[in-house]
Amino acid sequence: MDPAVLDGVTVVAARSEAAPTGGMAGGENSRFIRRTERRSSKITFEMTSNNQPEVNIGLVGHVDHGKTTLVEALSGEWTDQHSEEMKRGISIRLGYADATFRKCPECDDQSAYTVAEECDEHGVETEHLRTVSFVDAPGHETLMATMLSGAAIMDGAVLVISATEDVPQAQTEEHLMALDIIGIENIVIAQNKIDLVDAEQARENHQQIQEFVEGTVAEGAPIVPISAQAGANVDLLIETVEEHIPTPERDPDADPEMLVARSFDINRPGTTWDSLLGGVLGGSLAQGRLEPDDEIELRPGREVEEGGQSEWEPVTTTIRSLQAGGRSVEEATPGGLLGVGTGLDPSLTKGDGLAGQIAGPPGTLPPVHQQFTMDVQLLDRIVGDEADEVDPISTNEPLMLTVGTATTVGTVTSARDQEAEVALKRPVCAREGAKIAINRRVGTRWRLIGIGTLRE
Repeated sequence: MDPAVLDGVTVVAARSEAAPTGGMAGGENSRFIRRTERRSSKITFEMTSNNQPEVNIGLVGHVDHGKTTLVEALSGEWTDQHSEEMKRGISIRLGYADATFRKCPECDDQSAYTVAEECDEHGVETEHLRTVSFVDAPGHETLMATMLSGAAIMDGAVLVISATEDVPQAQTEEHLMALDIIGIENIVIAQNKIDLVDAEQARENHQQIQEFVEGTVAEGAPIVPISAQAGANVDLLIETVEEHIPTPERDPDADPEMLVARSFDINRPGTTWDSLLGGVLGGSLAQGRLEPDDEIELRPGREVEEGGQSEWEPVTTTIRSLQAGGRSVEEATPGGLLGVGTGLDPSLTKGDGLAGQIAGPPGTLPPVHQQFTMDVQLLDRIVGDEADEVDPISTNEPLMLTVGTATTVGTVTSARDQEAEVALKRPVCAREGAKIAINRRVGTRWRLIGIGTLRE
């Protein structure tokens, strides 16, 4: 097998179905694809379709394995826009981008799959498949809470693993465990940076990936060797995502319920008071429909002081505008990522100030919990540390808990067997049965130790 290099020479692509046996060494699952130029250089990223994004796909994995670069290859958008992200070269906040998957009616192999509106080879217009939203989760170990909150709105995930490093790296393992805990089963594995290794290294890395996912939620997931930087095999990745991450069924006629993952103040510094725009919410509509002029409330809302005591009260506002798929829409439907312009004071939404809220019509949202009881299932060991077993949760222990897109810290008030009662520093809005990612302070950071289920 020739080395996996780019720009005019052979690129090897292995497509592994459930429990692949041939790996990259050949057999009916291996494909040899010749690239004479970087396909991605000819793509113009314009979403002219009227289709809103209908599915959220997470990009997860270890820091610097190429998640953000892959999002750019698929969407044309670089999701690290925060100044600190630019400076440090890592994702810090959840990044978002939309892409429309298309297919050439004339091509008869995986090269038919593209994000371009016209096929370079045949000069014909490509057919719309669906528009997807990507959630780019940070891979740095100190940002696990951000990844967990993003996982709450993912319908499937692409686990990005670099071919240049041993498998698994710490956050590769932790992110996969998080997907399992949150309940995300539709997973595709992207073996990235194959342009930086030779054939033997690629085979060895591929084998490590197969061994790593054995016995996990990703066992049997297809493994697609790619180079996001060069755009190699991105077409094969699109085809694989289309086959393995379906659009879930949702109820558009139910009461609207939006999980808020980000919030923004979009006004430029120096904007006069009479030109200020209201705060913007970013997230995903789990069910129902939203339209401009709809009244919504956000829960748990905001903290207010009254009589020397603080309490949380819902925040009510009116929808001013809706944006999905990079354009304004008159109706937002479930699936994909959504921007909601509101009449809120932008000081409330600035810097993700309302991230973790749930939005919907007043009186329809789940209850707000200042404390709750959860059934607990602990991991056997702390992810990433073979020697460190997970001790039982103890009374008065602080825990970091992620419920939906909300992350809060709580103190255990009672712990027994597989049950714990927790008093929260910041309340959460959630229904009975909600999944809770449980993190414990180990050394200088929070580590994932188990999953909880919210009880009545």
